[in-house]
Amino acid sequence: MSTGTLLLVGLGGALGTVLRYLVDTTVARRWPGAFPTGTLVVNLTAALLLGLLVGLTSSTTTTLVVGVGLLGGYSTFSTWMLETHRLAQDGALRLAALNVALPATAGLLAVLVGRALGRLL
Repeated sequence: MSTGTLLLVGLGGALGTVLRYLVDTTVARRWPGAFPTGTLVVNLTAALLLGLLVGLTSSTTTTLVVGVGLLGGYSTFSTWMLETHRLAQDGALRLAALNVALPATAGLLAVLVGRALGRLL
């Protein structure tokens, strides 16, 4: 990977983290509650967009910059797991289980839909 590509991946990651914060807080304000809806929306849109990217391009550089950088910075596995742990710790075991099952299932579906759309375009 060239130095320029590496820098673009880093810039994409930085932009992705800012977008994640903005989307997460906006969603959480609109739909407050115990369930981490903001993180769910972030991770599902990231999965959909990554699938779309893979369906649209075979460019390694584009996949690195947008997929690894931007979408990697945007999505958040660690926050998802921490929120699941907190739900379980607070005794909300059904919500904790839902927070594992729903994003995993819907995320896979989002990647498949995005990839199919990318191939159509």
